[in-house]
Amino acid sequence: MPERRASHTARAFGRLMAEEVHDAVPWAAARREPSGPSRERRARRLRGTLEELGPLYIKVGQILATRPDFVPQYVMDELAQLNDRVTVSPFSWFVPALQEELGADWEHRFSDFRTGEPLGTASLAQVYRATLADGSPCVVKIQRPGATGTVLGDMKVMRHAARVLRTALPEFSHVVDVGAMLEVLFKAMEDELDFTREARNQKDARKLARRYKRLRVPKVITATPRVLVMRLADGESVSRLKEGVPSASARKKIARDFMSYMFRGYFVDRFFHADPHPGNLLLSADGKGHLIDWGMVGRVDTSTSAALLGVFLALVRNDGPGLARQWMSLGSATPGSDVSGFIGDITREVPHWSDASLEELNFGVALTSVLRYSTRRGVRTTPMVSVVGKSLANAEGSVRGFHPKLKFSELLRTVLPDVMGDLVRERCTLEQGSEYVLYLMGLAQHAPGELQRLRTDLAERQLTVHTRSQAADSARRSAAAAALAGRLARRVLPLPES
Repeated sequence: MPERRASHTARAFGRLMAEEVHDAVPWAAARREPSGPSRERRARRLRGTLEELGPLYIKVGQILATRPDFVPQYVMDELAQLNDRVTVSPFSWFVPALQEELGADWEHRFSDFRTGEPLGTASLAQVYRATLADGSPCVVKIQRPGATGTVLGDMKVMRHAARVLRTALPEFSHVVDVGAMLEVLFKAMEDELDFTREARNQKDARKLARRYKRLRVPKVITATPRVLVMRLADGESVSRLKEGVPSASARKKIARDFMSYMFRGYFVDRFFHADPHPGNLLLSADGKGHLIDWGMVGRVDTSTSAALLGVFLALVRNDGPGLARQWMSLGSATPGSDVSGFIGDITREVPHWSDASLEELNFGVALTSVLRYSTRRGVRTTPMVSVVGKSLANAEGSVRGFHPKLKFSELLRTVLPDVMGDLVRERCTLEQGSEYVLYLMGLAQHAPGELQRLRTDLAERQLTVHTRSQAADSARRSAAAAALAGRLARRVLPLPES
């Protein structure tokens, strides 16, 4: 299977590159940049290739749509339209999975099963509306035949490509660890391949949603690796809402609850919906929002979530240097880093972001646009930023569809007291207190020896301070890294204008 997928992938990208070369030759001969229509055609071609290759490549494309350090804006705009919808397959294709997962008498579990038109169709599964034997409405999600093997084969191909890239371009890999970025994405997608994992995610998410009056997560009824039965979420997706349903007041309350729920996922629970696009948020006439499809989730550690919160707070405080410092704590400087240049870049941008509404600015994309500056300045960032950025951009896209006047800064200030209260309580646990005590004991143990050595050095006049100007070296390393990144990006995509 991996060999066949590798061959199929090579053919698809080979065809894409051949078409790219065919289009690029006239412009290169004329020594001109491609026109707007030509660029848009090339971006559509890339999107079509990724959709053809299936779910994993679609997710990679969605990640690239939030990475301005990799692709130009017109490509990001096109990739943001990537969707996982494919041609509807006959219901007969899914009957073997129902028989193997639910038993030969699976039909007796339902009084009605609408096998004609599915509620939803994607590369990994199709979803059908049904009614349980007790009369309860439900939905049944069934995995496509061979879907798991296809995705695992694609993962193997991508891992190999990342290893080749790391060997061929070691300096670029110091700044952007493509392999680590892919592994974060693969981990987030693992639960989509086994519906029992998705069911656990959904149950956990349902518990966390209980604190919100306007937000619901459907209850899981039955889960097997390839079949998931859950309660019907009554509502319409954000992209298909009727005017006035639900009311403007209800929409505002749903928007605030939904975004508060997402913020707590990033900063407190450290478990969040990684793909909350408009199709996964359903609004009902009774003024409730229903968040569905928990196959792709993100998980972050304590340090990363704290740094992310610091980034968000610096953004709403209009504190460019503070945002840059918090961003640095999400990653690390490399030998070619230009930290002062990075701080200057962010300080110039933050005033344009700090007090805008969703109607005026996409904060998820604005946040991940920091990646353009950090990569250009040689600052390495944790790969988790890509998943969080994708999640936030999708969540904002959903809210923008029904309540675009929501202000990011105002909402964050509203939820901040609860978030900080939970973080303080978390730090007051016995385990956390024990960790602090052990840390202080370690300092106390080593401090006398360090002080004695310092006094000896001072007494013997052996303590010296070494300084040198690194401006020229930093400039040369930054230029080399930028040129290297440019050569890499031009192999597949044109670079955005600097």
